[in-house]
Amino acid sequence: MSEPKKNRREFLTKVGAVGAASLVAGSSGAMADLPTKSKGAEKLAINGGTPVRKQRLSFRAYGPQFYDDVERRELLDVLEARAPFRWRGPNSKVLQFEKAYAEHLGVKYALGVTSGTTALFTAMAALEIGPGDEVIVPAWCWYADYDTVVLSGALPVFAEVDDSFNLDPADFEAKITPRTKAVIAVHLQGCPADMDPIMEIARKHNIRVLEDFAQCVGGKYKGKYVGTIGDIGINSFQLSKTITSGEGGAVVTNDKELFERAIRFHDVGTIRSPYREQLKGGLLAAFASCNFRMSEFTGAVLKGQLQKLETICGRLRRNTRKVIEGIADLPGLKLRKSPDREGDIGVTVYLDLGNRKRRDQFLRALRAEGISAHGPAGSVILPLAKRIEDKVTVHPDWPSFKTPQGKAIQYGAACCPRTIDIIGRHGGVIMDPNFTDKELDDIIRAIRKVYPVIANA
Repeated sequence: MSEPKKNRREFLTKVGAVGAASLVAGSSGAMADLPTKSKGAEKLAINGGTPVRKQRLSFRAYGPQFYDDVERRELLDVLEARAPFRWRGPNSKVLQFEKAYAEHLGVKYALGVTSGTTALFTAMAALEIGPGDEVIVPAWCWYADYDTVVLSGALPVFAEVDDSFNLDPADFEAKITPRTKAVIAVHLQGCPADMDPIMEIARKHNIRVLEDFAQCVGGKYKGKYVGTIGDIGINSFQLSKTITSGEGGAVVTNDKELFERAIRFHDVGTIRSPYREQLKGGLLAAFASCNFRMSEFTGAVLKGQLQKLETICGRLRRNTRKVIEGIADLPGLKLRKSPDREGDIGVTVYLDLGNRKRRDQFLRALRAEGISAHGPAGSVILPLAKRIEDKVTVHPDWPSFKTPQGKAIQYGAACCPRTIDIIGRHGGVIMDPNFTDKELDDIIRAIRKVYPVIANA
């Protein structure tokens, strides 16, 4: 039975805050590889018991499940007009999408580009990140957040994540030096980063804030859409994102000058109509730039997908809430932290199992019950990647690692032990917006069956 709506935030916060004392206290290096069962517990499928489900339950990419005549009509408009290039005038699908997206998020400006990675490149250029600058990056995120800093000639500095898997504000502040120009606040696997302390620290030290909300499109933090809180935001529309055109990305901001630099960088230094009129001719001169223009086919799909965004997020939140409520009374339960559980789009139900061994046992046992189970996904503990640890660049004289600071900085496991621990001890189920009530009940039943055995071993 769901909690009354007025108590939901209090209920979910209470669930997420339950301590892990019983998990940690029950940990033992002498524990068998897989526990059998606790007193009175149902026999686990992995130990020969009957599984909850015969057929494995898995999530699917969200956006394509919602493709219908809306996207089809938008694409046919482009085909029938024989006008796939985005500069087709006021009827441009990309322009229509940009306007609708900016309005939906509540920002002044949105710019469509070819991918989340090129959106990051564009944001770096807008912020004028370059040689001699340092940019603080969460140790757990995607390669592009690191690579675009390096390819801008700047130095990436890794900070630890907290139990939300997002940037730890305290460690962000600890990594600031006089050369720090920006921080990338990444909102990972549907969960908003804790933006209030991040913004407070950044403003105190005169640091620009770039939000990467590629994995959290539609997420909110204290009533505001993520991506709209910092100086500039970027996101991806790749297949695994909330809404998708297969590839594609966007840059959003309320800053007129940042927007103009983004426009020029993504379109070979030019500023075309209607942006020229919108920005009254622009303030800046042209500079060395790229071609990251979004095609009309991509814009058409995204214009249609945007109409489904709140439906997808609403279903994810509903399904995640049902599972959380269904397991909330499990003794010692500790969920992945969320700075705003109602704003979280509900991509995961992840539990903190206290250590990697117990987490892995939990995941194997859930899979045996017919439920796909995962550790944190879609990102990488970047300092552990060999090419990053070895500081491999596109040219041996690349400026990022030629400064005294660049030569001195060391990546690898020693720079992110807490991140390694946090990512290693969490795991659970990735949710789907179209899971049925029966499927959600199966997830609840499987967790309730497995968790007490693993946690109490």
